[in-house]
Amino acid sequence: MLRGDEVGALLGAHVVARHAADVRQGDATRGVFANSIVSSRLLSRIAAAAGFAHEETLTGFKWISRVPGLVYGYEEALGYCVAPELVRDKDGISASLLIAELAAAAKAEGKTIFDTLDEIYLVHGLHASDQLSIRVADLGLLDAMMNRLRSDPPESFGGSAIETFVDLAQGSEQLPPTDGLLYLTKDLSRVIIRPSGTEPKLKCYLEVIKSVGSAAELAETRHAARTTLDHILADVREALGL
Repeated sequence: MLRGDEVGALLGAHVVARHAADVRQGDATRGVFANSIVSSRLLSRIAAAAGFAHEETLTGFKWISRVPGLVYGYEEALGYCVAPELVRDKDGISASLLIAELAAAAKAEGKTIFDTLDEIYLVHGLHASDQLSIRVADLGLLDAMMNRLRSDPPESFGGSAIETFVDLAQGSEQLPPTDGLLYLTKDLSRVIIRPSGTEPKLKCYLEVIKSVGSAAELAETRHAARTTLDHILADVREALGL
């Protein structure tokens, strides 16, 4: 089964290839690709490699759909906007048609969509993600956990030193303020922790990136990525006092 980010990358790469062809023929403007900040960074690499702009937004399609010049946008929670000129919102019908088109194209070449995903990883690096959700009965516990992280920030995740820390509540030129914390480690692992906007939960989004030299290394690289994710999960739990 594919994760939301994996589907997002597959659809994104397919739209990038189609849109690049349209741009070359003069049938389209360059446009922008986008995803929510808690989604994988893979789409940004795919878009950049083709010369397209990419933007990160806060979670929710009320933000993604507002990106000027949007060509394709998604978020990891299974929401995909593949035809914003028709439906400027997440739309499962158009997304399912596009994934069927993608699968048919792969089959015609004797491949599966999993093979296509592996090809993306070989070019842009293997991106592996996971989540940790902590449901609480007392909403005050969410503030307590966030305050704990702000007052006693972790120094590393998964054995890799944290090089960048962003308190998303401060806002930036790119993003309006939101209650959340973002960590980037030396080995490019990323952790984002935020209270859910719809449920009494604290949500932790993890992503690791591993370079892949050849198809023969994919299995070993997947195992290494999973091991790193497990170590980060343990460190996040410890940082939260769980």
